Amino acid sequence: MMNRTTWIILVLACCAAAGGWWLQYGTAPDMPTQPPAPAGIRTLAVGDSVSGYSLPDLDGTTTTLARWHGKVLLLNFWATWCAPCRQEMPMLAAQQREHAADGLQVVGVAMNQPQSATAFLQRVPVGYPILIGINAEPEPTTTFGDTAGLLPYSVLVSRDGHILATKLGQLDPATIGAWLAEAGPAQKN
Repeated sequence: MMNRTTWIILVLACCAAAGGWWLQYGTAPDMPTQPPAPAGIRTLAVGDSVSGYSLPDLDGTTTTLARWHGKVLLLNFWATWCAPCRQEMPMLAAQQREHAADGLQVVGVAMNQPQSATAFLQRVPVGYPILIGINAEPEPTTTFGDTAGLLPYSVLVSRDGHILATKLGQLDPATIGAWLAEAGPAQKN
């Protein structure tokens, strides 16, 4: 039969294990709130139009977001040094392939120099367009509402060029599916 000390140690060990489990799995990580934009910089918000916004592609050619008018545009801001960004890119490529017929167009916005982004994409090809945001003023992440400057950051744009949703942190297929449902069905020709 166990003595009183053994029981106390056993109960404390169980409490410690339960507490550790709760800390690991029982709480959702708090995503940081977005601080105000720097003075004089206008940030876009849900409902704002992005059709006139443009950035260079990997070759330096200026690309306007209106190019994808009629599609549900998923802008994903990423960088080669961002581990969560690198982790979600294969999933984004798969979602692009899976939902292209639904009108989804993923566009990555690299917050790196073009050479770094190109070298990374040679190792990890994604199959969706990549724009370069690192030298734009003001910084595109800030313009699109990520005033904290954290990555990854994603912006969902409607078929008519208006922001529908934003997300700081990694995306998952369920969120993309919900966003596509929110954007509505593809237009039939």
